[in-house]
Amino acid sequence: MSTETSDNKPLRGRICLVAGATRGAGRAIAVQLGTAGATVYVTGRTTREKVSEVGRTTETIEETAELVTAAGGEGIAVPTDHLEPDQVAALVDRIDRERGRLDVLVNDIWGGEHLVVAGFDKKIWEVDLADGLRMLELGVKSHLITSAAATPLLVRNPGGLLVEVTDGTQEYNGTRYRENVYYDLAKNAPIRMAFGLARELEPAGCTAVALTPGWLRSEQMLDHFGVTEENWRDAAEKLPDFAVAESPVYVGRAVAALAADPDRARWNGRSLSSGQLAKEYGFTDADGSRPDAWGFIIAKETDENVSVDDYR
Repeated sequence: MSTETSDNKPLRGRICLVAGATRGAGRAIAVQLGTAGATVYVTGRTTREKVSEVGRTTETIEETAELVTAAGGEGIAVPTDHLEPDQVAALVDRIDRERGRLDVLVNDIWGGEHLVVAGFDKKIWEVDLADGLRMLELGVKSHLITSAAATPLLVRNPGGLLVEVTDGTQEYNGTRYRENVYYDLAKNAPIRMAFGLARELEPAGCTAVALTPGWLRSEQMLDHFGVTEENWRDAAEKLPDFAVAESPVYVGRAVAALAADPDRARWNGRSLSSGQLAKEYGFTDADGSRPDAWGFIIAKETDENVSVDDYR
């Protein structure tokens, strides 16, 4: 992996915004950017005083900021509802006022898992309309509001990176139907957003990509299976395919590697996965493995006997 500085903090001096950093991929991305030395503004709706509609009290943006600082960066928590343009504008104004620049923008805003569960594998007329539209607000509208507000600061200096985090690659989502029509739209839209934003950012010397983790062992997923990060493999006894799952650290390292790559523009407009970038940059998951969940999922469609071990 090539980096722009020679020490072990290749992102020292970089200013990053991880929108949607309360838990899961967003939290891990923020922490890994901090590990590389960056200053990271972390946003979300769940704080130590207020809980979002997700309903989890165990993760907060303040805790994420503290983890960023403990990792070697500087974490700054800013409570923000990314569906409120005024709040997002105030966030960007604060970054500009305090730092005068923005080098990395990560759009990881979501928080709609409970809506997916309620509408899983249902026809459009079977899904509650309010739930479906809420998925689009959380997964699409919030990203557009944030990009519209933050890109003027991002393009002020060449070399900026915008990462649209989603679920699924262009290769996979482009030919397969995802859960229900609302979720399908919500997770395909960021891929297309990255494609379009790449064209708009390129003249300023900036890069936009879509990035997906594989089967993510988020806090919510671990709770769903009744396991922890320490004994997560126990869940694979009931669902063998879970053995290809990855920790959030993996996608966090993917973003940090992209941000530290002086030749990141070669990815402009592309749809990427954590497993794909691990092969390119040489990083591993927290346990030293290198899972390729999407490769496994696609391979299993034509070979039921494919081994997880070949994709880990």
